[in-house]
Amino acid sequence: MRCFTQRDLGSLDKLYRINLINSLSGFKSANLIATVDDHGNENVAVFSSVIHLGSDPAVLGFILRPTTVARNSYDNLKQTGFYTINHISQEIMEDGHHTSAKYPKEVSEFKMTNLKSEYINNFKAPFVTQSPIKLAMKFVEEYPIKLNGTILVVGEILSAYIQDDLLEKDGFVNLSKGNIVSINGLDGYVLPKLQTRYPYQRPKNTSKTV
Repeated sequence: MRCFTQRDLGSLDKLYRINLINSLSGFKSANLIATVDDHGNENVAVFSSVIHLGSDPAVLGFILRPTTVARNSYDNLKQTGFYTINHISQEIMEDGHHTSAKYPKEVSEFKMTNLKSEYINNFKAPFVTQSPIKLAMKFVEEYPIKLNGTILVVGEILSAYIQDDLLEKDGFVNLSKGNIVSINGLDGYVLPKLQTRYPYQRPKNTSKTV
């Protein structure tokens, strides 16, 4: 088994280190975050850092890289207070990945790909039409991470739109049925398959081990 010490990691070629470290956390969510500014300029960008923070209220977070360069998604959601999170399916993963390209603010990634924007129930921010799961989000707060200059952005789910056949009777959302992909590292896309579901776990009878 190969071992990389902290010193080893610091001395690696930059691209090799980036690929390595970005792969170590395991498979990550693949989402498109869509925003619009007050002038109607739409933006959509791929994120692999969306995380569950709580169910009551329903809260999600995502990590934003340092704002030392232009971050249109961040600027827009701070300006309007709203954004959407859209799951990436196998059918749109190539276009979804292309949204990582650096376009000027006035050039919408919706225009440069086959991704389509739509507005649902007068929500301020656009959704990705082709996404099987779309979440309307309200910006709540942010936490700067001093170590590397990133920001944890926290938002509350205002509404969730879920493709009918993905929703099980007990509320479980079966992502496999929607061909929803995950990200391995920076640019590897995988199609997970549900293996099984386990029941709620309770402690075993400890008297048998005494």
